[in-house]
Amino acid sequence: MGKRRGERELLRGLSKKQKKHLREFGEEHPFYDKVLLLLMLHLCFPFQTENSDKSSAESDSETEVEQVSVYHKLLATLKTSPESESEEEEDESESEEAGESEMEMDSEGSQEAGETDGGEEDKDDVPEQKEGSTATDTVEQTLGQEETDGADTSYDQRHGVIEEFTDVKHESEFSLETNFMEEESGDCNADKRDSNSSQAFPEDPFKQHMDKELEEKEVEKMSTLPKTSSQSKWPRLGQLAFSSTLEKQKTLKAYKEVDVKQLYLHKPLESTWPKVNKQFLSSVNKPSDPYFTPLQRELFCIMNTYRDLFYPERNALTNGEEIRHVYCLHALNHVLKANAQVLSNNAKRRNQKLGTDSDDYRDQGLTRPKVLMIVPFRECALRIVHVFISLLEVNEKRKIDVSNKKRFKGEFGSDPEEKPPNLKRPEDYEAVFAGNIDDHFRIGVAILQKNMRLYAPFYSSDIIIASPLGMRTVIGAEGEKKRDFDFLSSIEILIVDQADIYLMQNWEHVLHLMKHMNLLPLDSHGVDFSRVRMLNLNNWSKYYRQTLLFSALQEPQINSVFNKHCFNYVGQVAVRNVPLTSSISHVVVQLPHVFRRLEAENLTSVIDTRFQFFINKILPEYRDAIMSHTLIYVPSYFDYVRLRNYFKKEDLNFTHICEYTKKAGICRARRFFLKGEKQFLLFTERFHFYKRYTIKGIRNLIFYELPTYSHFYSEICNMMKATDNGVDATWTCTVLYSKYDAQKLAAVVGIDRTAQMLQSKKNVHLFVTGEN
Repeated sequence: MGKRRGERELLRGLSKKQKKHLREFGEEHPFYDKVLLLLMLHLCFPFQTENSDKSSAESDSETEVEQVSVYHKLLATLKTSPESESEEEEDESESEEAGESEMEMDSEGSQEAGETDGGEEDKDDVPEQKEGSTATDTVEQTLGQEETDGADTSYDQRHGVIEEFTDVKHESEFSLETNFMEEESGDCNADKRDSNSSQAFPEDPFKQHMDKELEEKEVEKMSTLPKTSSQSKWPRLGQLAFSSTLEKQKTLKAYKEVDVKQLYLHKPLESTWPKVNKQFLSSVNKPSDPYFTPLQRELFCIMNTYRDLFYPERNALTNGEEIRHVYCLHALNHVLKANAQVLSNNAKRRNQKLGTDSDDYRDQGLTRPKVLMIVPFRECALRIVHVFISLLEVNEKRKIDVSNKKRFKGEFGSDPEEKPPNLKRPEDYEAVFAGNIDDHFRIGVAILQKNMRLYAPFYSSDIIIASPLGMRTVIGAEGEKKRDFDFLSSIEILIVDQADIYLMQNWEHVLHLMKHMNLLPLDSHGVDFSRVRMLNLNNWSKYYRQTLLFSALQEPQINSVFNKHCFNYVGQVAVRNVPLTSSISHVVVQLPHVFRRLEAENLTSVIDTRFQFFINKILPEYRDAIMSHTLIYVPSYFDYVRLRNYFKKEDLNFTHICEYTKKAGICRARRFFLKGEKQFLLFTERFHFYKRYTIKGIRNLIFYELPTYSHFYSEICNMMKATDNGVDATWTCTVLYSKYDAQKLAAVVGIDRTAQMLQSKKNVHLFVTGEN
């Protein structure tokens, strides 16, 4: 304690500006005398500023300080925007208070954790012993082990506040600015081979894409001229649409045979990928192809060229995990190459003479995060991290150190006791809603070749995994005080998986995220501008960003995001296959389907036109008491509210169920509808998506609009067979559609019937039965 008092007394003798200079540069201003004494004090007890958790560059990980590092820190001060005298004094006083309070804490001083950067540390005070696991273990087994030196946080039971320890060890370990290639990896020879890989393979897609320097004419051309498109057919993906604004690219052909050198994988991934992907190769691939399934091979062929990709045939039952593994490989390959380039340049600059500088070391963005992965549920994030760990573990002897695994398993894993009772649900429902289905989360991941840090602050992360809602709460809205989206400024790969599920959550969150991608940051966040690529300084990041979009269906809103928010200079690739099977063929009950066409002048007027068509022509036919037990399927919640208000105004005998209806209200509405006490039942698509309840008593069915998921059409129709006396009843099914529903209509009735129905300008009554 006497030593600390002496240190505090020594610090109190300095002015505010002297303390600020000491914290920033590790030495007192040359005008004063106590330079060596204070420099030694700073090396032993480094100060932490308020924003130390936002930039790994600010952590003091080296025990020896070189003159060149001070020079680069001086250069970094040029990035700050000039402020008024009063604001500077206010910031100095705040940082002074923060510095003094940290000196009074223990050597592991703690500070309050914040959620805006997604960077809290582990909650457990006592680290547990390591436990081994193989790359083929389950997610729980892999994440169940806890490292002995993991970062911990404490929980204050008196105040109920989670406090975060200053994790200096991990900050320095994962800081690209203060690490060097030979320090990051133990095998110096391997490091040299990795650093020289770009020379051995000059056509590495990563180098080609990131080193390409666009001209202003090309950027202007991409922002003004329309895209030119071409068609191609691949063996597994089918019909592909290639589009680009710049000069016509060379025809891209699928890999027939995979050569590991042709893939340009980072060194560890060459050996780990065949092991991790083995589960998909056993029954599908030939023994001579140890790398990819046919689908993965063609997808990776496109990903590896850094083109944008839209694949609308993702299926949770069949190919969902295949796709997840291949985009995890691509993302991890990109991050490892980018980090290896930075570490290699760090070593080169370290060996340079003082005062020499080169423009060849521009290898970073304005912020560190390079990959953003948007997934709907925590279970998806859990599986992604599991794939990352498996890909980084070369063998059982060479384990990867993962910090905060225990906390991650607790927050993203599922509790078997919380599972609902065994209810009969479709297989696709069980596949989509497996595990932890919480949709509000975000987590930063920092990656080096042998280490992975979970819950890293966003500005110290390489990969961010989040849900649209998790991103929305961080980005905030205009006018909010606490909002942050600077970490999205230099995203180089954006992966949006299971995009169709966001239509059932809140699509506005996705649009809000896309509007804030690759904008110039409002703060510098400790970046060294001498290392920033010119494409980032020119605000051209969006033209280099690769977007990978995976969905289970073709949908206009998803197509709009791909067409309007993707600006990759290399071009875009979209899979455009016509549906081979129609949903109506899976209807097992004998039922006449009447498709009634409504005419709308344009896309914006369809909503009002459909409502007027329904209340004027459809509803009068069902007002008679004979037409009881009528279920009205409404995909849009806004249309549901509009119909509910109209039914209340007209005093119709109806009940309603939506995704916000409580359990008691659901039971009451189902009972009233089954017994015939209520003639109409308004039923939303989102409720069916999340619950999949079987509604009994349906005799008349009205699809106010075609379902978003085509298989919902057959599921709703097949509910009629659940009625006990359904054999004696006369069943009807009426569907409203317009020419703007061509994609949904083709998925329900098939492409041939859709063409016939759209050619006719009059209202078409098409009578078909399920067995056709």
